[in-house]
Amino acid sequence: MTNLNCGAVSCSYNKDKCCCKGDIQVGGKHASDCENTCCESFHKRSGDVYTSAISHPSPTISIDCEVAKCIYNADYRCSAEHVDIKGSNADTSRDTICATFREKI
Repeated sequence: MTNLNCGAVSCSYNKDKCCCKGDIQVGGKHASDCENTCCESFHKRSGDVYTSAISHPSPTISIDCEVAKCIYNADYRCSAEHVDIKGSNADTSRDTICATFREKI
């Protein structure tokens, strides 16, 4: 499990910068920088209501990752100890980024 700091506060799964979805998918299969990654699990919040798939917000989460060039991608699972998702004013998943992305060299 990875420690997640979710800055996509407009996401319906975000409660106090913790994710209430249980797991997320980071996309950007051919990304070579963080600007071309995204949280594909992002879902725009409607009003002040958040959606919870788990009993309470958790700072740790399972992250599936399709970003082939990221050093933290280990067989489509994120191996980073800490992940930052950015996108405080996001309207869609494409407005979010995985700020932890580091390109394999």
